[in-house]
Amino acid sequence: MGEVLSQSEIDNLLAALTTGELDVNEMQETSDKQVKDYDFKRPAKFSKEHLRTLEIIYEHYGRLISTNLPLYLRKSVQTTVASSETVTFSEFSNALSNPVILGIIDFKPLNGNIIVELSPNLGFAMIDRMLGGAGVPLEKNRDFSEIEMTIITKLMIICMQLMKEPWKNVLDINPIMERIETNAQFAQVIAPSDMIAIVTMNIRIGDTEGFMNICLPYFTLEEVMDKLNTKYWFSTMQKEDSSDYHEHIESLIKRVDVPVRAVLGRSVVSVNEFLGLQVGDVIRLDSAVESEMDIFVGNIRKFTALPGSSKDKYAVRITTVRREGE
Repeated sequence: MGEVLSQSEIDNLLAALTTGELDVNEMQETSDKQVKDYDFKRPAKFSKEHLRTLEIIYEHYGRLISTNLPLYLRKSVQTTVASSETVTFSEFSNALSNPVILGIIDFKPLNGNIIVELSPNLGFAMIDRMLGGAGVPLEKNRDFSEIEMTIITKLMIICMQLMKEPWKNVLDINPIMERIETNAQFAQVIAPSDMIAIVTMNIRIGDTEGFMNICLPYFTLEEVMDKLNTKYWFSTMQKEDSSDYHEHIESLIKRVDVPVRAVLGRSVVSVNEFLGLQVGDVIRLDSAVESEMDIFVGNIRKFTALPGSSKDKYAVRITTVRREGE
């Protein structure tokens, strides 16, 4: 509903038009709405909110890669999200080089696949590093051998498994690597005109730098599109129950082995006497038989106890518990 003017405002407006202070043509130009062309061949199925949420997911994913890949490559790995955009699948596939590393992933429980593209120079650098080299890529790309593809497949599966945690706030996924393709023509998993979201990640392994592109078709994410917004994202971040957390920590601590020793007493002997000890010799201690002995947990004196036996084995009976600072 438009704004209603008072009689005095109407009179002032008419007076301004009469004196020429306002131009009717200028008023019409400013009131015209801007019309944007809509391309029905490229429907905007991914909003800026969707892309921002995907960036948040893969920023977390990048941190996991930077933490886990160095365990296998024995070299520092730095990963950042470079950009995110929406294109048609044909535009993505036409821009791929040859050879290329494409991981076709079944994004269970969602229907459909996603594609992870890794730059060939990163692939050759990883292979070189896994085989004991310095992690230097080839000067000129070539096709991958069977042994090299086995190594690449192993590393791609490791990277794929790391996606589970970042997607947890949206959906518990169980991705499965269907196959690795080195030719873009054999990776036509969706129609060329279908819209996809691409999250581009910049990966640096030592001095070698390249890109990893995560191709996310709308068809695959359609069931969870309503959850791909920051409002839902932060609302589902539930705080862990402190009681359950404490119980979990307590259960882990209960299974930890700690050294416990009972000290009967102390004595000072010379090295010559120590070397001459025989079975049956008696060592005089600085404590009486009826006095309590100290029990140490690790290096902390925790209990006092009296010596005894239980089922033909030496034992102690706890008499007091020493508190911290006592």
